Amino acid sequence: MQVFPVSKKLFIKTYGCQMNVYDTQRMSDTLKPLGYETTADQDEADLIILNTCHIREKAAEKVYSELGRLKALKAPREDGSPGAMIGVAGCVAQAEGEEIIKRQPMVDLVFGPQTYHRLPELIRELEQDRLAKEGAPKNKKAKKLRLVDTDFPVEQKFDELVPETHPEGPAAFLTVQEGCDKFCSFCVVPYTRGAEFSRPVGQLIDEAKRLIDKGVCEITLLGQNVNAYRGETAFGKTMGLGELINEMADLPGLERLRFTTSHPNDMTDDLYEAFRDQPKLMPYFHLPVQSGSDKILAAMNRKHTRQSYLEIIHRLREMRPDLAISGDFIVGFPGETDQDFADTLNIVTQVSYAAAYSFKYSPRPGTPAVNIDDQVPEDVKSTRLAMLQELLNAQQEAFNASTVGRRMSVLMERQGRKEGQLVGRSPYMQSVHVEGPARLVGQIVDIDVTEGK
Repeated sequence: MQVFPVSKKLFIKTYGCQMNVYDTQRMSDTLKPLGYETTADQDEADLIILNTCHIREKAAEKVYSELGRLKALKAPREDGSPGAMIGVAGCVAQAEGEEIIKRQPMVDLVFGPQTYHRLPELIRELEQDRLAKEGAPKNKKAKKLRLVDTDFPVEQKFDELVPETHPEGPAAFLTVQEGCDKFCSFCVVPYTRGAEFSRPVGQLIDEAKRLIDKGVCEITLLGQNVNAYRGETAFGKTMGLGELINEMADLPGLERLRFTTSHPNDMTDDLYEAFRDQPKLMPYFHLPVQSGSDKILAAMNRKHTRQSYLEIIHRLREMRPDLAISGDFIVGFPGETDQDFADTLNIVTQVSYAAAYSFKYSPRPGTPAVNIDDQVPEDVKSTRLAMLQELLNAQQEAFNASTVGRRMSVLMERQGRKEGQLVGRSPYMQSVHVEGPARLVGQIVDIDVTEGK
């Protein structure tokens, strides 16, 4: 009978957003008690998980292609041990469910973003099934066990997760809010992550303390709409994101705080005041606008206007004059005219972004925008995206150049590729390269900026 090793190898490939990065870390943590240690080599892995994202174009097809490449790793190994178990997690798993098993029968496990706390139980079931088949008569073909778990028990997930065990470096992510109630017409997140849910304050403070005890000095608070955070305290009070930031800032050893991603409709006074009053909150704010055209914003179901967005930026900069803004843009949304696109270029010029992410619209099955008839031709999308990115890149270069000659506090995160080089992060999320000793990794150091690219 096959005996499985006590120590097993886990490989997780992570797609997409920072919340997936956080989820990957927590999956790794939940599997440690089962003997799984992470590896960077998928060929040696006993368990391979694709932690997927549904935001990018043809996301599901890319997952199926990757699964096809992994098929060879299912075969028994030369030493007689079984091949890798393969799982699909994340938003594609949530959206596709049983379809993944149908199209790729070699997959053992499909589970959504809200069920990875049950991963140890699911893996144990698969391992026991394998062991049972090893002991079965050779002439008896047993049916392969495949598991699909795509429920939405979000509250239970955070209650049952094991404490994180190994944050990587001095900066860490902490999910405080999940899900989305906005239902933008282009977006699948409400269908794959569920309704908005805020974790209790005490649970977050405890998790932050554990991260700090392990050497973390910068925490980024995560959420699909993180500024929609409304968490309960132990006394039944509801706390907003700005109040949570102030609560976190009081923790000894925590030096810097960030948060992402926000929605313009969830700005509150306590958040404005946190930018004004809280020195540990970094002067960098990611606030997607998606389009500068009110017509397109309405078609996107964004529920804000270009003017309301500009008023938010104006008020924030009054509160924090050194604040840098980043954003998200979609070009070529159905019905977008040359004038609508010109409105987007105009709002970019008015705001002046330190960084931004821009994409061509691509249809997502199950979203309302798929049914809009007036689709923009691909060549027009490509031309508009190139124009937008040229403007955004020029703004980023100008912002970086404006920091030359300044002294900034930089968190040294890791050693660089060159000997004697360190790579850190400025308050404005810029990657900073300096020469210095390795002992500075994990420390915040004042540096003089000599060059900005």
